[in-house]
Amino acid sequence: MMSELQAALLAIGLGVVVAVYAFGWWKQRQYSRKFGAAFRQSHDDALYQANAAQPEQAAEPLDDIVMINQDALPDDAVAESVEVAEIAELAEETVELPPALALSGPCSLLDARSDFIISLHLAEPASAAVLDGLWQRKFDFHKPLQVCGLIARTGQWERVIAESQTLYSQFNIALQLVDRSGVISATRLGDLRDLVLGIAQAIDADTTVPDIQDTLANAQVLDALCAEVDQMVGVNLLPPGVRLLNGEKINEAAALQGMKLESDGAFHLSDAAGNSLITLINKDTSPFQHHTLGHFTTQGITLMLDVPRVENPAASFDLLVQMAHAMARDLQVNLVDDHRVQLTESGLARIRAQITEVEAKMRENNLVPGSAQARRLFS
Repeated sequence: MMSELQAALLAIGLGVVVAVYAFGWWKQRQYSRKFGAAFRQSHDDALYQANAAQPEQAAEPLDDIVMINQDALPDDAVAESVEVAEIAELAEETVELPPALALSGPCSLLDARSDFIISLHLAEPASAAVLDGLWQRKFDFHKPLQVCGLIARTGQWERVIAESQTLYSQFNIALQLVDRSGVISATRLGDLRDLVLGIAQAIDADTTVPDIQDTLANAQVLDALCAEVDQMVGVNLLPPGVRLLNGEKINEAAALQGMKLESDGAFHLSDAAGNSLITLINKDTSPFQHHTLGHFTTQGITLMLDVPRVENPAASFDLLVQMAHAMARDLQVNLVDDHRVQLTESGLARIRAQITEVEAKMRENNLVPGSAQARRLFS
């Protein structure tokens, strides 16, 4: 008959197995949400264009290119902000982001076109504790919220955290308006405004609050620009016939190109600042994991370039193509489109030309590819 000790050990063992299975399932679900959009549809070529959030704003695709928005789910109640006709008229205008505020660090990114900025002018210097009601609801607005404070003693601005004991004479409370999930709604902006006005009344502070409708109109124009230039390109590397690729071999080939497997289940080539430049993912979107590489197999892999989030996108694409050819030799695979048709140099040249146009469009509108501002807007 099983002893109590044996029963306890059996129960613990089963619990560990269940926990490991659950963790693996969760990691694969997170990976699929991040990279799965690239493979939801069948296309004629390896690179394609699609904008789920705003299809009417997408540029016409070339034969060899695909554009993706990452998990683009629009925020609620966008329609209440601006009439459709007004949005269309605004989208035709050239968007020029005004110069950043004279601040340092993350606070320098705050911008009247990309952020809803409420200024709180204090009667007496105070610490971050006076914003207690705001800290409790920081994640209620479905967009990044940032607080910058003017240090009373030095007259310098800095990013404020809830635990800060520094005394500030002014707070700038900024809610980001646009990201890859779409434009924030008037409801969210109204909620933040009411919350901050309540705090201001409680601490006897003056406020400067932008007009919500004007803010949303500007945000719609910026979002239209972002939708137009939001491109991700990918080159497939597939073995001929029915041969599968081994995870260890992929890891070795990626390492030769300077890529490292990271916690998101993809290999990354990072720039000098540590930002991801080129990504290598499994074509069926299941994540790579260090402990399973030895017996992991896949039908193919894809090198990805997130165009607006990298510096010098055209040069980065050249590097991606160079890496693709090198890995194709190492793994004995072909560079192909989604129909397993081999990519040609002329096709790759057309893709590069499209990327160059996107890069020029961003720079014309004072939005530098790969900049901190671009990375926050295309997140």
